[in-house]
Amino acid sequence: MKPNWIAPAQRLKALPPYVFARLDELKARAREQGLDLIDLGMGNPDGLAPRPAIDAAIAAFEQPLHHGYPPFEGTSSFREAIATWYKRRYSVHLDPDSEALPLLGSKEGLTHLALAYVDPGDIVIVPSPSYPAHFRGPLIAGATLHQLQLSAENNWLIDLSVIPEDVARQAKIFYFNYPNNPTTATAPREFFEEIVGFARHYEILLVHDLCYAELAFDGYQPTSLLEISGAKEIGVEFHTLSKTYNMAGWRVGFVVGNSRIIQGLRTLKTNLDYGIFAVIQKAAETALQLPDTYVQEVQERYRSRRDFLISGLAELGWNVPKSKATMYLWIPCPVGMQSTDFALEVLQTTGVVVTPGNAFGEAGEGYVRISLIADRDRLGKSLNRWKNAGIRYQPETALVSAVGDR
Repeated sequence: MKPNWIAPAQRLKALPPYVFARLDELKARAREQGLDLIDLGMGNPDGLAPRPAIDAAIAAFEQPLHHGYPPFEGTSSFREAIATWYKRRYSVHLDPDSEALPLLGSKEGLTHLALAYVDPGDIVIVPSPSYPAHFRGPLIAGATLHQLQLSAENNWLIDLSVIPEDVARQAKIFYFNYPNNPTTATAPREFFEEIVGFARHYEILLVHDLCYAELAFDGYQPTSLLEISGAKEIGVEFHTLSKTYNMAGWRVGFVVGNSRIIQGLRTLKTNLDYGIFAVIQKAAETALQLPDTYVQEVQERYRSRRDFLISGLAELGWNVPKSKATMYLWIPCPVGMQSTDFALEVLQTTGVVVTPGNAFGEAGEGYVRISLIADRDRLGKSLNRWKNAGIRYQPETALVSAVGDR
């Protein structure tokens, strides 16, 4: 028998363990033990998708046309809705036929973009911490990662000046994401202008993940990469309907921007999938056409949860600044605790699930991410469990805990 005949490809061996999959295993085990889990781990919004989107999907189900293979490039009406949404939100003009491509969720597109453009050994610049698809996609493609270590001292903002000249000259792709997952950081418009200038100077393909385009609070309006002069010459921007529209399980998103970059991704995808079920595309275009009042209601829901949880954590010793956007809080672990150990301790003693920061890269160590995906009653119960278990932020001592009310 051939040795190692069933061994997986080397590209899989390059991937670090996927923490979310490990968390799923631990959650299943905790449920078997009878724990009432409060899952604040993944960015998985609670509640239904918007009623008009659901109704549009139900109506589309009744049309035989929608049950065949969808167009590889997505339906023309969904692409038109994407272009119209960008025009309304950012005053950005897009050609729906060449500058917009529907995706099976933004994670799929972000990962496949690397497969479409990275050859083994190509340098890809990725911040740390960052959304896992930003570095796992390039790793699968065989990239050499240059990780930029972000820090709280710099408000988790990328410092382009620390990128070595030889790295900048050789880099193929630069992934970034503001408003940021997991840190909740935002970037001023001046930063977008700076990074576009940087990418144009060094001829780097710029990839911006605008997943949290509309989950912004207190009057803050996130910047689109495509608002910046010259960005479309070297860049693309990804978006998803998972967060704002509670459509995480529907698997629908899109990429917009440079038509040549998008064409390369489209060419790869025509060899991998048949696109999004047309019924889902009909629901997605309906969601993008919802009035601003819907978005305002979503923003108020997460703002209220943010304020409630920050206030409760303050009573337990955490001084968490108010995030301007996203659906998360990014909080430090007590001194002496690694992020995985802290997350496991919290899960085992309280039944509350949070995500260890090292899931997002080495620079995420020392933090955990809490998702605002439960109503205030459940968030309040989480805080009570932490209090009863003795979980507090004590900068000079390690975590002290005891099993409390679950």
